[in-house]
Amino acid sequence: MKIIVLGTGYVGLVSGVCFAAWGHDVVCVDKDASKLALLRQAKAPFFEPGLAELIKETAAAGNISFASSLSACISGASLVFVAVGTPPSQVDGAADLSQVFAAAAEIANTADAGTVVVMKSTVPVGTGDKVQELIATIRGQDDVAVISNPEFLREGCAIADFMGPDRVVVGTENTQARRLMLEAYKPLVARKVPFVFTQRRTSELIKYASNAFLAAKITFINEMSDLCEKVGADISDLALGMGLDGRIGPSFLNVGPGYGGSCFPKDTLALLKVASEAGVKLSLVKESVAANQNRKSQLAGRLAALLGNEMAGKTIAVLGLSFKANTDDIRESPALTMIADLQAMGAKVRAHDPAAMPLAQKALEDVVFCADPYACAEGAAAMVVVTEWPEFKQLDFARLRAVMRGNVILDLRNLIDAQKARYHGFVVGCLGRPAGLRQENGADAAPSSTAGVEVNVGSHA
Repeated sequence: MKIIVLGTGYVGLVSGVCFAAWGHDVVCVDKDASKLALLRQAKAPFFEPGLAELIKETAAAGNISFASSLSACISGASLVFVAVGTPPSQVDGAADLSQVFAAAAEIANTADAGTVVVMKSTVPVGTGDKVQELIATIRGQDDVAVISNPEFLREGCAIADFMGPDRVVVGTENTQARRLMLEAYKPLVARKVPFVFTQRRTSELIKYASNAFLAAKITFINEMSDLCEKVGADISDLALGMGLDGRIGPSFLNVGPGYGGSCFPKDTLALLKVASEAGVKLSLVKESVAANQNRKSQLAGRLAALLGNEMAGKTIAVLGLSFKANTDDIRESPALTMIADLQAMGAKVRAHDPAAMPLAQKALEDVVFCADPYACAEGAAAMVVVTEWPEFKQLDFARLRAVMRGNVILDLRNLIDAQKARYHGFVVGCLGRPAGLRQENGADAAPSSTAGVEVNVGSHA
């Protein structure tokens, strides 16, 4: 099957490469010449585990190619996936659909009759209707079907998510479109992955509703961690006890500095805009958005409390710039908010990230970027672990203590071994654990001659 993918951003490129890996003839179209140059060299334009290798494999097999013009490659295509950006408006958070409508107009002028247009971009409810109308108006006839097929890819494991999803959602009542989608996803059909065929508008809303629910779940566990700190409970055990309930599940119950990235912040705001236009109050989603922003704005204050609220002139080492591990995406990253707030307090910032520094260097000013955690820690009064990169879990605390000027570590992911850190004389701040809890129950007891202190850094400290 010949498949066209418009847009080689995160969703478009991952989708195109995975379809090619299944043996389809895929052409990815993008107007960005520099990005196309990289792709034609079988190089990935952004970091995603396994993506670069899969580009090389599918290109070598002749299953994928890259083009700058839709008109040059659309002939004979059964499916055209629209995977262009839908960034939030700076005014009201509504999704900017200009790229979607531009793609629709280009398809209308070039597609064969019977082509199926698949909306892969995350779009508000009713966008498919508008795209269908636009294409029909330009063509003068309604001979191109527009359907919805939202993506559910997690950055850092997108290849696995595409190849082995929990479900595939398709919004269409067109029999031919349904048949073509089953053919495109044939390997998943063979593995009996659930397919949800529904109306186009319902499909569009499933995407927004799913992300809003997960954002609310993250916000809930983060707020529970604040309560744990105040009442003498442990968030790790609380999350375990909750997650073992099959109705709740353990996913997205990891305490942290707040959600970020390209999906949750954008999609929750867009959903609120859709609901507002429909006259519906989504109070839970609205409060989740506000609570998440509030949490990110408190991060620098947590560190300041550990340092006696004396930040001016102090050097702070920040480990992790991407919004989560295994990606270089810094959009809406809690690290960027914290760094800006630290600088406003007069602190000097050194930073390290295994993948995100090239992008961060374009977004941040007056930050010293370092090749590894130990270079980052040189002369620092404190270190903050913001992103849960696996290598940060294996830090050499003796080496850190030797190069740091101070002895404070704020772990915003509860990632490091607090017992070992305290053994080497560090003051450890973490989330959702009250002062002294671990010492009281003996789980993390360190030799008294070298023990540091685990400090409660509650949200109002």
